[in-house]
Amino acid sequence: MWLNTTWFVLYVAIIGGYVVLDGFDLGVGMLSPLVARDDRERRIVLNAIGPVWDGNEVWLVLGGGALFAAFPLVYASLFSGFYLAMMLVLLVLILRTVAIEFRSQRESTLWRRTFDWFFFGSSLGITVLLGVALGNVIRGLPIDADGNMDIDLVSLLNPYSLAVGVTAVVMLSLHGGIFLVVKTDDEVEARAARLVPRLMAAFFVLMTVLIGWTLLLDTPIADNYRERIWIGLFPLLALVAALVAWRSVVRRRYLPAFLASATTIALLVGAVAAGLYPTLLHSSIDSAYDLTVTNAASAEPTLQVMFVIALIGMPFVLLYTAGVYYFFRGKVVLDDESY
Repeated sequence: MWLNTTWFVLYVAIIGGYVVLDGFDLGVGMLSPLVARDDRERRIVLNAIGPVWDGNEVWLVLGGGALFAAFPLVYASLFSGFYLAMMLVLLVLILRTVAIEFRSQRESTLWRRTFDWFFFGSSLGITVLLGVALGNVIRGLPIDADGNMDIDLVSLLNPYSLAVGVTAVVMLSLHGGIFLVVKTDDEVEARAARLVPRLMAAFFVLMTVLIGWTLLLDTPIADNYRERIWIGLFPLLALVAALVAWRSVVRRRYLPAFLASATTIALLVGAVAAGLYPTLLHSSIDSAYDLTVTNAASAEPTLQVMFVIALIGMPFVLLYTAGVYYFFRGKVVLDDESY
C-alpha cells in the first residue's frame, strides 16, 4: 500500500510541477496582448519564456507517462471519456509550439500578428481545458463497473467546471504577470506591474467563491474536508502564501512574490489531491466503481521498478531544471538568436 500512496504523491508532485512551471508560460501567453504594443515588445514577452517553455511542457509528458505506468486504469478511463477534450488539448499544445517557433521566421506584419493571436488563443485554450477537466474530476464522473466513462464534451462544460476553468485563467495570468515583471523592463514591466494587483484581487474573490462552492457539493472531496480536519491545512497555507505574494507585490519585491505565487499554486494542487485521496476518479454512478490508489494501480513489481527509476532519474530532472533557470536568469535582452 505504501508504494501505491507514494506513486499517488509523486504523480501529484509532477502535475503540481507542471502547473507551477508551465503555468507562468501560459499566463504570459494570455497576457501578451495586454502588455505588448509593438513588435519589439512582443518579442520581449516571447523571449521571457523562450529558454524554458519547452522544458516546462516536459512535466506534462512526464505526468502522462507516470499515470499510464502507475495507474493504467485511470489513464484508460480518462481517455474513454475525455478523448475529444484530450485531442483539443493536443491541438492547442501544437498550435502554441508552432506559434512560438514560427512567429519571427518572417518579417511580414500579418504573419507575426497571426501567430501572436495563436500564442494567446492556445495559451488560453490549454488553461481553460485543463481547468474544466479538473473541475469534472472534483465533481465526479459517470464511470461504470468496467471503468468506462460515457460523457460528451457539452456535459463536461457544466457551471462548476467552467468556474474552475475561469479561476485557472486568472490564477495563471497572475502567475505569468509576476514573472513578466521579474523578467522584463521598461513599458512591458510597467504594464505587467499595473495588471498584477488587479489580477490578485480577482483571484482572491474567485478562489474564495470556488472553495465555498466545492465544500457545498455532494462529493467525496467535500466529505473528506469535513471529516479530515487536518487536510484543511493545505488551503490555509495556500492562503498564507497568497498573502505573502500580495505583501511582496505591494513592496515591489517581485521575485519573492513569484515564489509565493508558485507556492500558492502547489498548495492548491495539494489541497485537491488531499481531498480526493485515496480516490483518483470518483464515480457519480456508484461509489463502488471509484478508481482508487489500490484498485487502479499497476502490479507491485511494476511500482517497485518505477520507484527505483524515479529515485535515480528525478534528481537529474530537478538539477537540469534548476540549471536552466540559473543560467537564463536576469532581464530579457534581444539578440540575433532571440525569437
